[in-house]
Amino acid sequence: MRRTKTLMMGELLDEFFKRPYVAAKVAEGRLPETWRAIVGDRAADQTAELRLENHVLYVRMRSAILRSELFYQREALRLEINERSGVKLVNAIIIR
Repeated sequence: MRRTKTLMMGELLDEFFKRPYVAAKVAEGRLPETWRAIVGDRAADQTAELRLENHVLYVRMRSAILRSELFYQREALRLEINERSGVKLVNAIIIR
């Protein structure tokens, strides 16, 4: 696609990062930071593994108490992650 109008580099980068595939990959890379912001520092420190496969977030917790609490908040966590990331990143959360 040929452009006739000169654009600033910032505008080009904004346009590039708004593409759905790129935005999803960037959000996936920021998932540990997003997780920490949502659940807090103590729960994030007790998280042993945070893995995203096929829009399913697998979370492994070291603490059984935290695992139980987060298990009941799965839907709220999923909605908050998707809202903060700006794309539909997570369809389900499995907590182990």
